[in-house]
Amino acid sequence: MNQKQALQTFGRSGNPMFSDQTFSEKIIDVSLPKMTLQGTVNKVGMSLLLVLLTAAYTWNQYFSYGADAIATLTIGGSLVGFVFALITIFKRTWAPFTAPLYALAKGFALGGISAMYEAQFAGITIQAVTLTFATMFGLLFAYKTGIIKPDQNFRLMLFSATFAVFAVYMLNIIMMFFGTSIGFIHDNGLFGIGFSLVVVCIAALNLVLDFDYIEQGAEAGAPKYLEWYGAFSLMVTLIWLYLEILRLLIKLRSR
Repeated sequence: MNQKQALQTFGRSGNPMFSDQTFSEKIIDVSLPKMTLQGTVNKVGMSLLLVLLTAAYTWNQYFSYGADAIATLTIGGSLVGFVFALITIFKRTWAPFTAPLYALAKGFALGGISAMYEAQFAGITIQAVTLTFATMFGLLFAYKTGIIKPDQNFRLMLFSATFAVFAVYMLNIIMMFFGTSIGFIHDNGLFGIGFSLVVVCIAALNLVLDFDYIEQGAEAGAPKYLEWYGAFSLMVTLIWLYLEILRLLIKLRSR
């Protein structure tokens, strides 16, 4: 695939993390260092390390001092991470700075959430982490071997499914302000478990789009700073997948 074909592929993206301009010809400058696959992999590794560092801190704080000691870190990490995610999406040139800050903030939140559920269901965190990375490597294998091909129909279908999940979650949040909620989201019955399984599958398949756009970006000679943006996109999907797997395991363990 030449650079022009790769750029056209990006323009047909179904991934909400990537717009038509993510790897557009306007931002590709032959004088700039180029994005590489290995460079992006290194950024993903650094992002995972940052998440682990701050997650370990809140985890230890919880088991040393209790839930009150991590409330601010958990809630604050979620909110600050969301802010840095928005900044990264709209200002991709800032990704080398905002993507690591996003990883640090989300680590605080994930450490707190994981510790609270670990206290209720011993061993659930390592199960969720193991399943998350097993899913990622399984889908990477399926993508590299061509078992799953992210063509246009795949992208559109997955984008529609992802948007539907987002809409359901947003509706649930709005309903909570009025003292109610969408019951099956939290239910541990068969319908609730089935819903979580579907969401886990949707989150997992988004990894295929991340793999594809990172690879295509490297082939297209995208700017070096987009290595951090590609790593950020993959981290967003991985964190979402981990939380959905954790939610599913909680439902199964609470039956």
